[in-house]
Amino acid sequence: MTEDFRTEQDSLGEVEVPADAYWGAQTQRAVENFPVSGITFSRRFVRALGIVKKAAARANLDLELVEREKAEAIIEAADEVISGEHDDQFPVDVFQTGSGTSSNMNANEVIANRATEIVGGEIGSREVHPNDHVNYGQSSNDVIPTAMHVASLEAIEKDVLPALETLEDALAEKEEEFAGVVKTGRTHLQDATPVTLGQEFGGYRSQIEKGRVRVKATRAHLAELALGGTAVGTGLNTHEEFPERAAEYISEETGVDFVEADDHFEAQAAHDAMSEAHGALRVVAGSMNKIANDLRLLASGPRNGLGEIEQPENQPGSSIMPGKINPVIAESVNQVHKQVVGNDATVSTGAARGELDLNLYKPVLAHSFLESAKLIANAAEQFGERFVAKLEANREYCEAQVERSMALATALNPHIGYDKASDAAKTALKEDKTVREVVIEKGYLDEEEVDEVLDPAKMTERGILGQD
Repeated sequence: MTEDFRTEQDSLGEVEVPADAYWGAQTQRAVENFPVSGITFSRRFVRALGIVKKAAARANLDLELVEREKAEAIIEAADEVISGEHDDQFPVDVFQTGSGTSSNMNANEVIANRATEIVGGEIGSREVHPNDHVNYGQSSNDVIPTAMHVASLEAIEKDVLPALETLEDALAEKEEEFAGVVKTGRTHLQDATPVTLGQEFGGYRSQIEKGRVRVKATRAHLAELALGGTAVGTGLNTHEEFPERAAEYISEETGVDFVEADDHFEAQAAHDAMSEAHGALRVVAGSMNKIANDLRLLASGPRNGLGEIEQPENQPGSSIMPGKINPVIAESVNQVHKQVVGNDATVSTGAARGELDLNLYKPVLAHSFLESAKLIANAAEQFGERFVAKLEANREYCEAQVERSMALATALNPHIGYDKASDAAKTALKEDKTVREVVIEKGYLDEEEVDEVLDPAKMTERGILGQD
């Protein structure tokens, strides 16, 4: 052992570990074995590991399976992990053993060495043992999927849903603000019958509202915890009361309701709940992408595009074109969608694999899910507050353009028939006139009738214009 390292031991022999590290031999081996991406687990997942270890220690203390002094030291050390004091002590790459054993042992060793300090022992002495005490009644095969569900559901409850609500509220405000702005609707990117800008924003608001409902619907399955199944789901070496007690303590710590899995074999061999929940996140990302695309189109210009709304000036848009403003927040949302779709491929294919009694894609499933949740939450927050909330309607322009629309002729169908209405629309386009002007010139309707039938505002409501 040198001044900068200490020697720790595991079942394979001695390993040199940095002297100031709380981790031990198994973590060090993982650091050396998996220099793959440089990506380590996020704060959310490390916090979840701390929560699981704390809950397990509390359950084991209740059941008198770990002596009080050591259990209380484990709880104190786990609290420090939960609060983020030891995030730098979790150096293992995400791309590691498929069960996540390296990360479970990383947590066990960090907490054990810190707990050893708390009881007055020397780091590395194993006075509090990573396996016999911190990991008592557990296996990596049930700890990691439990941490996956805890981290994922916390991310949904505390990050994703509040951020989506922020975006939904911003869209709802614009729905109301733009309710009286009549504009040209578009299908196939061609002029269609009039709508109000408020109706379009109401559609966007409804997309996000339904997205929140979809995400919430995944709660029940994510709330099931694998803890207590140990190696393969049988619960070998675990007290029969341990899973329920630990789940109650996890619920208490997070403020989120968790329960013991109703089938531990399913909870460890498959990760359908993760796939289901990420699918809901993918749908939400798609909704945000669609909305962002539409708003970019509506704000295009400002002089040679659609120009129906005015976007906020968040930052200069070009290094060469002075005065250019781009929809940068919306573009960020578009890119988040593409990343989430990629993550969904990882989650869905990973969840569908794993042989027999254990899914072996746990680390990358957890990482991909939590990345998507973070991206969606951050993007939705910024999209709502820094883009949607600052949009303005170009009211006069919308009104002028809707009057020129060929699609106004649609309202003529019940009164003069499809053929004459089509003739009026084509003539108006060819002669650069309005449909209103052509209908009067051709004698299809008189001015009073035209005013009643070709009222753009009334066309935004269900019914046949000009009929009682």
